[in-house]
Amino acid sequence: MARTIPAAERVKRARALIAQARELPVPTLSGWEYFSYVAQVKDLMRQARELIKLIPFSPSASDEIKQEVADVFEEIELAEKEILKK
Repeated sequence: MARTIPAAERVKRARALIAQARELPVPTLSGWEYFSYVAQVKDLMRQARELIKLIPFSPSASDEIKQEVADVFEEIELAEKEILKK
């Protein structure tokens, strides 16, 4: 049986995924390299969202954690826009 990950650890891992997406090397050429890059960024952002999406609905989560999760959701959206220059 899988062990549950505490909410604080999930937030930390989500932020690590955002940092990992920012560190991906940007391709110099357009084409398949760029499509692959976009897919990698979007996948990392999806993983970050999946880690924290249910925390706000948890009755055991404190208000601090819920606010931190809201901040991370904003960070994800902002990072995706910055990285992909939307």
